[in-house]
Amino acid sequence: MPFVRILILEPFFTGSHQKWAEGLQKYSRHEVRILSLPGRHWKWRMHGGAVTLAKKYLESSFQADLVLGTSMLDLTTFLALTRRKNKDVKTAYYFHENQITYPWSTKDQDPKKGQDRHYGWIQFTSALAADAVYFNSSFHQQSFLTSLPRFLKAFPDYKELESVDDIRSKSTVLSLGMDLSAFDIYEEKKGKGPARILWNHRWEFDKNPEAFFQSIAQIKKEKLPFKLLILGQQFPQSPTIFKQAKERFSEHIEHWGYCSSFAEYAQLLWRTDISLTTSIQDFFGGSVVEALYTNNHPILPNRLAYPAHIPNIFHEDTLYNDNTDLLNKLRKAIEQVEQIRQNHQSKDWVKKYDWSVSCPKYDEAFEKI
Repeated sequence: MPFVRILILEPFFTGSHQKWAEGLQKYSRHEVRILSLPGRHWKWRMHGGAVTLAKKYLESSFQADLVLGTSMLDLTTFLALTRRKNKDVKTAYYFHENQITYPWSTKDQDPKKGQDRHYGWIQFTSALAADAVYFNSSFHQQSFLTSLPRFLKAFPDYKELESVDDIRSKSTVLSLGMDLSAFDIYEEKKGKGPARILWNHRWEFDKNPEAFFQSIAQIKKEKLPFKLLILGQQFPQSPTIFKQAKERFSEHIEHWGYCSSFAEYAQLLWRTDISLTTSIQDFFGGSVVEALYTNNHPILPNRLAYPAHIPNIFHEDTLYNDNTDLLNKLRKAIEQVEQIRQNHQSKDWVKKYDWSVSCPKYDEAFEKI
């Protein structure tokens, strides 16, 4: 087996992107280096990050056998600027998300100005230039490849539709690797009392907090007993619904806000009972997988990447098709919370995403490029 020196290029080094890169570096049998930039100004990172990372790479003594860029990188620009050092280097592109099918915020002005297509174009040309393309879920792979022809048809001529098949032929799924075993030392039995309902997602529009809190408002109206634990990363422009919900459900709140440490986060997840998700977009769903690993009963939309995390025999109990279905499943879970606490073993459903299982698959894929 040839020794592989891997260079991960991550222009948006924060959150799940950072965890993924550091996890791959820690668990891979190959030598992995990370070149990164702080996780802010995402649009500028997609435009300019490749220039700065190319400079960093040229100034370093590290010679990669494989350059692994993520979906915030303009790989074509990076390769052009480092051509004197990457003559025989293999390249791969990992899609954490894509800008062709990701929903734009109604507050973002780029779509109104006709400036929204450029980010998808960067990812399209990067995938075209790479030797291998990886997606974090089957849903994501199909979402991107089936939407790409429509994206290209919007241009006036030379639409290069045959390039979709070129990308498809070199693409595969490498599910998001996660350090799930880190939760194990904090494992404890679920507590007593009212059902504890979990939100552990980013406080952003694509997670659809309005639908989440509308559901909570309904069960409060019905006087069902519950507690809320609202976790997740906050941003200066987070939806105003969170401020409103903090006041509206104050008597039900057991925890509110971002956790100061992983230990606190893990302990809270083991304490909760029901993971309610209302997202309008999720290419993998790392926070959902963390909730499943800590034996939370999931109530998830029957779409996006979520069905793949749930064994088929449990789909009827956990996946909802509309708001009425959501509320019925939420009521049932609250009423049967003691039974859920005793019998739920969703941890077993998602062990396959732990780095101990997934990293050998990554290494094997890299060696085949």
